[in-house]
Amino acid sequence: MMDAKMNSAAYGVTLLRVSLGVMWIAHAMLKWLVFTLPGTAQFFVSVGFPGGLAYPVFAAELLGGAALVLGIYARQVSLALAPVMAAAAYVHAGNGWVHTSAGGGWEYPVFLVSASLALWLIGDGAFALRRSRSMVPA
Repeated sequence: MMDAKMNSAAYGVTLLRVSLGVMWIAHAMLKWLVFTLPGTAQFFVSVGFPGGLAYPVFAAELLGGAALVLGIYARQVSLALAPVMAAAAYVHAGNGWVHTSAGGGWEYPVFLVSASLALWLIGDGAFALRRSRSMVPA
């Protein structure tokens, strides 16, 4: 049986995992519902990326976010998603720190990268449907 400290840590990780997953889903839905996927593709072209890349990025954010919410290989998923947002941080780096700056700043993408890497390092948390393998031998 887990002691209270271990339970609270596992629940804390779950809170991080679920809230991070919701944020990834929200980021994907912004591309679909607000900017539209063709509009997102045009933005990608305007910053030097292939326009067609908008579609797999949208799918990765949406499906990856859902996997995090459900706890399906959360560690691997969070690590796989980090480069997506690292690229976004690079694109927005010249716009200033705050994401509400004209053209969007880099603080929100960098936070998502950091939170994703933190989840990768600390594990799946409680209530995960498919657990990742531990990085540290038992």
